[in-house]
Amino acid sequence: MNIIEKTDDELLEIAIPMWNDLIKYSNEGKYGKFIRHFSYDLLLGLNEVEVGKQFAKSELTRSLSTEYDFLGFIRRGQHVTCLFRMRSTKKEGEWLGRMVLGYEKGEVKIFATSIF
Repeated sequence: MNIIEKTDDELLEIAIPMWNDLIKYSNEGKYGKFIRHFSYDLLLGLNEVEVGKQFAKSELTRSLSTEYDFLGFIRRGQHVTCLFRMRSTKKEGEWLGRMVLGYEKGEVKIFATSIF
């Protein structure tokens, strides 16, 4: 199955819990739980030492508001990009949250995630 064939409602049922987990575990600094839905290829490409340092030291990634705005989906190839307007509980302003979802061995996995 190709994830881009799912309706917006079906995608939201998958994406929102995964995004909420990313926020929760980022704020709590629980890196092992933060990456638990990452695809194998994403995990292989990470420099875990550098990511771990950034994860631990970033004020933004440790203070993400649980209140955010879902902006929409972008469907492309075998993946869906989910976009969110994010805020921080400690820093003023807004950021763009991005999570790319797709199938790996029959399960939906995160192929990329970032805050801009």
